[in-house]
Amino acid sequence: MSILRSLGPAVPRTPTREAFRAGLGALVGLGVTGLCVLSPQIDLTTGLYLVAPFGASSVLLFAVPNSPLAQPWSAVVGNTVAALVGVAVCMTVPDPVLRIALAVALAIVVTIMARAVHPPAGAVAMTAAMSPDTVEAMGFWFALAPVALGTVTLVGLAAVYARLTGRHYPFRQFDEPNIHGTDDADPSERLGLSEGELTAILERYRQSFNLGVEDLARLIGAAEAQAATHRTGPITAEDMMSRDLVTVRPETPLADVAREFREHRFTSLPVAAEDGRYLGVIFQIHLILRAEDDATRLKRRFLPALRRLTDTDRDRPVEAQEIMTVAGPRATLTTPLAAFMPMLADGDVDAVPVLEYGKIAGIVTRTDLVAALARAGLRDD
Repeated sequence: MSILRSLGPAVPRTPTREAFRAGLGALVGLGVTGLCVLSPQIDLTTGLYLVAPFGASSVLLFAVPNSPLAQPWSAVVGNTVAALVGVAVCMTVPDPVLRIALAVALAIVVTIMARAVHPPAGAVAMTAAMSPDTVEAMGFWFALAPVALGTVTLVGLAAVYARLTGRHYPFRQFDEPNIHGTDDADPSERLGLSEGELTAILERYRQSFNLGVEDLARLIGAAEAQAATHRTGPITAEDMMSRDLVTVRPETPLADVAREFREHRFTSLPVAAEDGRYLGVIFQIHLILRAEDDATRLKRRFLPALRRLTDTDRDRPVEAQEIMTVAGPRATLTTPLAAFMPMLADGDVDAVPVLEYGKIAGIVTRTDLVAALARAGLRDD
């Protein structure tokens, strides 16, 4: 029975939406790369302007962009040096079987030495070794176009597509500045372990090609947060949320929103419809930044036009629905305490709305989270 279980899927179940997101990304990436970038540059009679390994690269770039094997250095350098190796072997080894095997083997060696392991690179070398006519016609230019040019295009499109669909690519390295531009690690990654120690863990368990150092830090942090719930007990959003909420309507003027912030000293205000349906949230810092940006734009670009506006147009108030944030994390009444730690620790949001059947039932702020942790600590003592 254990043998049968080992033959089953090793990858956790993925949401259907994520599968379609990755597939659409590959469609757009390969379509733009082939039709708009490569086909005008390459003689189509060679038949290799959109090489098959680009399909494998697309799987990594659009489906698993967090993988170290999918990062720009691995993809671009890996595919390019593999193409150079494949062309060189194709020019010097006449026997087709030996040529293909040698090209792939040398590509593996070279990409590992260059710290650019990218599985499709093996297929790039194999493609070159299997195409002596193309290599004779193009020579080492095959490594530049289509391989290098096509891979760079795919990487660029993957970065844009990731940003448009709420993902991160390229993945931030362990020693890069955090979202605030400072050198401190994100709170969820402050483990007391150095980059060298985390790297040693990956090497000890032979996972260097599967996980990046920052991935490991994030996983350890999440595991510690989950383990903390075993000590604090099954605390959920319902146990720690603020219930008596001050909300604003989508049509509430910006002046009234600002007055609510001043009066209650809040850092966030939920926006709800008349029936209690949650529509979005306004964070104080976003309100301030919006006001500053608008003032700068008005002064620089639109001041002459503003002078020509009628009094009615000039006095039209900005409404809450124009500045509220509709994206961002949300929770339900049963969301555990551990889930709020990464949501509130990284600085992107000050509060997480708690919804029940689409209506706002409460809100969990950083203060609520700290108070819940403090109460749990006192119970343990």
